[in-house]
Amino acid sequence: MIPISRPSIGDEERSAVLAVLESGQLAHGPRVREFEERFAAHVGAKYAIALTSGTSSLHVALMAHGIGPGDEVITPAFSFVASADCALFVGARPVFGDIEPAYFTLDPSQIEDLITDRTRAILPVHLFGQTCELEAIAEIARSHNLVLIQDACQSHGARFNGRRVGEFGTACYSFYATKNMTTGEGGMIVTNDPEVAERARMLREHGSRQRYSHEILGYNLCMTDFQAALGLAQLPKLDAWNARRREHAAYLSEKLSGVDGVTTPAIRPGGEHVFHQYTVRVQNRDEVLRHVNELGVGAGVYYPTPIPQQPSYQRLGFSGRTPQSERACREVMSLPVHPSLSVAELDRVVEAVATAVERIEIA
Repeated sequence: MIPISRPSIGDEERSAVLAVLESGQLAHGPRVREFEERFAAHVGAKYAIALTSGTSSLHVALMAHGIGPGDEVITPAFSFVASADCALFVGARPVFGDIEPAYFTLDPSQIEDLITDRTRAILPVHLFGQTCELEAIAEIARSHNLVLIQDACQSHGARFNGRRVGEFGTACYSFYATKNMTTGEGGMIVTNDPEVAERARMLREHGSRQRYSHEILGYNLCMTDFQAALGLAQLPKLDAWNARRREHAAYLSEKLSGVDGVTTPAIRPGGEHVFHQYTVRVQNRDEVLRHVNELGVGAGVYYPTPIPQQPSYQRLGFSGRTPQSERACREVMSLPVHPSLSVAELDRVVEAVATAVERIEIA
């Protein structure tokens, strides 16, 4: 089976983690601080705050910006559920916008119709490594005095019009094992606002600026030093890995462009896609997916249900239609695109998809 993801772990990563284990400094320490500094520089932000996961980063970022009960946060219906859950965690209410069908990201043309006197933030998602229409969304946020908090958990190193997405507003990243770079599990907030950065640091460490002085209610959401050491070893490789993902995506798109019923990923003008996922649209998706898996290719569906239609959201009374999100949930299928794939494996992916489509047409 060709896996849909395959973490790249080499001698540098093993040595870095072993050095931390041998040092005895396992918890939040000097490697975390170094990782924060280097990651902030890499994405073009002044400050970075390392946490336990992408979800905790989104949660803390909302709190650090003062989002809370009674507030509304505009976010896409098509995403991993954490994007919206974090608004609920702080007592706010997610308001769901639909997506641009070509790019799977929040449609900026809909945002102003969703703004009310309770709206405090826009939380777009750079899904699958594709940037949203960031400048348009940032301008809407500025004109309505709203906070911009980006879910960049799938877009490490992505650019929009030549700028890293971390340069815009506040952005949150995940270092889960399947991401373009990993610390096993972990997350990062980046921001140019010193007050947001300071509050985020306090929130992750029991509300403290200094040990045993607790100014606000906080959490224990600190990254460990051996996670940070793994991140420090991975970060210098990120741009090369992303370039490899783009090469693989271009190869797949060229080979799949002639397969009937398959729509290959579009790349937004001005955007630099980093292909966390290579996501196609396909007719008869569930049948095609079953055949592709049977042929030894680890394809998957991200995501099969719009967030407001999830059972947890239905129980909370969420309703409304987001037709482009609903359509995407019926049609999307992600194929392996990770850097370690060989040309032979890419050809097997293409062959599996073409064969699966042919089987369904014959049947």
